[in-house]
Amino acid sequence: QVQVEESGGGLVQAGGSLRLSCAASGRFFNDYFMAWFRQAPGKEREFVAGIGWNSRNTYYKDSVKGRFAISRNNAENTLTLQMNDLKPEDTAVYYCAPKTTSGPPFEAPEMYAFWGQGTQVTVSS
Repeated sequence: QVQVEESGGGLVQAGGSLRLSCAASGRFFNDYFMAWFRQAPGKEREFVAGIGWNSRNTYYKDSVKGRFAISRNNAENTLTLQMNDLKPEDTAVYYCAPKTTSGPPFEAPEMYAFWGQGTQVTVSS
């Protein structure tokens, strides 16, 4: 079982940057594909970025490609999302989670468990 806690959100102007962190505790963090999701008011939770257990493979939502970068440190059980050139449409609560169900699609929230409380990101125009 894995427990996660997100941090690093805040209020930033459009074009600014934020670095989100996800601290994980529990066993077998290294075994999991990890991902960041976000949920804006009135919208469904959506996949933002994901990373394989050994960091060789990363995946991004099209609208964040080239602006966001996901990384992980298995020795420290941490997951990071560097967000640059933020836009008002990036405003949402951001969550990290381990993919606990094998197989595709990795973008589906129902493939994940042990969600944290999330961290709010607000981008002003």
